Amino acid sequence: MDLVVDANIIFAALIKDSFSYYLLFSGRFHLFAPEYVFTEIEKHKEELLEKTERTTEEFYRLLEVLKRRINIVPLEELTEYVEKAEKISPDPADMAYFALALKFNCSIWSNDKNLKQQNNIKIYYTHELVEL
Repeated sequence: MDLVVDANIIFAALIKDSFSYYLLFSGRFHLFAPEYVFTEIEKHKEELLEKTERTTEEFYRLLEVLKRRINIVPLEELTEYVEKAEKISPDPADMAYFALALKFNCSIWSNDKNLKQQNNIKIYYTHELVEL
């Protein structure tokens, strides 16, 4: 199954061995994210390192593996989907996730309840993917 993965899912996996962590590495999903997702992680790395149950070395090793596991899509590849994505995204900050979902005709994996405030793109919470 193709899925666009939200930064909050990656954050959860970096912090501890959660369901998000196991699903990211299950091989059940072909994952996509906008290129800025790892910039967001870099911006919040100190906060993540404070919260994590991992050593600093484990954290960075896992981050590198995630960069290989998730297909990063440059924003330039989303330009034809931006206008529609802006209309359907409940939050302008999440527009790129919706543009990716439109580009690949797939759903979004996020634990952000606000993203379900639209009916165009299917949003899966982690617990819903566990149950599939």
